[in-house]
Amino acid sequence: MASSDPITTRSQPKLHGRVAGAGLALSEPELEVARAILIHGPCSRGALSQRLKLSAASLTRLSKPLLDAGIVGESDLVLDGSVGRPVRLLDISQETSFFVGIKITGTMAQGVLTDLRAHTLASAEHELGTHEVAEVMDALVRLINDLHQQSGREIAGVGICIGGQISEGTLIARAPFLGWRDVPLGELLHQRTGLPVLVENDVTALVAAEQWFGVGREVADFAVVTIGAGVGYGLAIHRQVVRGRDTGLGLGGHFPLDPNGPVCREGHRGCSTAMLTIPSICAQISTALLREIDYAQALELAEQGNKVASSVLQAAAVALGRFLAAAANLTMVNVVVLGGEGVELFTRFEAMVRAALAADRDPEAQDVRIAVLGVEFDLWARGAAAVAIQKYAFI
Repeated sequence: MASSDPITTRSQPKLHGRVAGAGLALSEPELEVARAILIHGPCSRGALSQRLKLSAASLTRLSKPLLDAGIVGESDLVLDGSVGRPVRLLDISQETSFFVGIKITGTMAQGVLTDLRAHTLASAEHELGTHEVAEVMDALVRLINDLHQQSGREIAGVGICIGGQISEGTLIARAPFLGWRDVPLGELLHQRTGLPVLVENDVTALVAAEQWFGVGREVADFAVVTIGAGVGYGLAIHRQVVRGRDTGLGLGGHFPLDPNGPVCREGHRGCSTAMLTIPSICAQISTALLREIDYAQALELAEQGNKVASSVLQAAAVALGRFLAAAANLTMVNVVVLGGEGVELFTRFEAMVRAALAADRDPEAQDVRIAVLGVEFDLWARGAAAVAIQKYAFI
């Protein structure tokens, strides 16, 4: 552990304030109760018993260690909407653990410190001068230290998300934006900070965040689609995030959408990368107008009635609708979460997207619900924090 790192000159952050201090080891059933309260709380004992299919006696037995340790607290008497006496709601004590989430791009590291429900309490960012592993590590350590100092909170764990393939939650097998292969980022950062570190693909991290803190609280199956610098696709089935050896390869990035569309760098005509990514959209418009156009300008030009910008963006909107239909058709999910820095394509051309989606669906199929994420700076970093919460909360 390098003594020059500011965070390591302090007492080492505790893995979980009250739990670690009490020397408490929770059983898997107790952890299941804690997770259910975290995801769905505050809730009454009756509602929690029904959700977990536990008897009142079993729930009392399993929740007692959580209450004694301060992990779970009770509210004052309230009416929970059902007929009968007022009840005390159980909820997680969110001031017991705090997590750092960091999104690494080709140019910067963006970080947040969150509570147990991935609410942002502090944020910071550091530009990456180079892609050298040692320099990126220095930036990550500075970022964690900044968040630690801003918040004054002890850190229970760190989540890192990055575009690429991840192995065993610690090794970056391939990160095209950084030109990395086989970099043990999780292990290296743990050595520098002493903190538990989990590394995840960025889109998979968004799926995990939605699973616990978004649409996954209501539905068991959903897809996540992101559009921006690339096209991302992730999936949760039966309340489990789908992970595999090929996760992070961007396999949704070259799905065929328009046989008459532009050609991507890999030579695929009308694929999702060619039709939906910000660089491709801007390049098409810039080439036609003989001047450089960024994404905001492209949207503004289309709003003003520019025929070139309107034509390119409308074709992209149709392609997006077809891509969303494919995601729903091939996996039989009826909820798709749409995010990424290019999501304004949907908000500006929603009617066209929905029409193309409906055209590629069976007329008797259920409607597809589209949940649109914002474009907040901390969206990806909060996803990284969420995977750390899933891994390290209560342990």
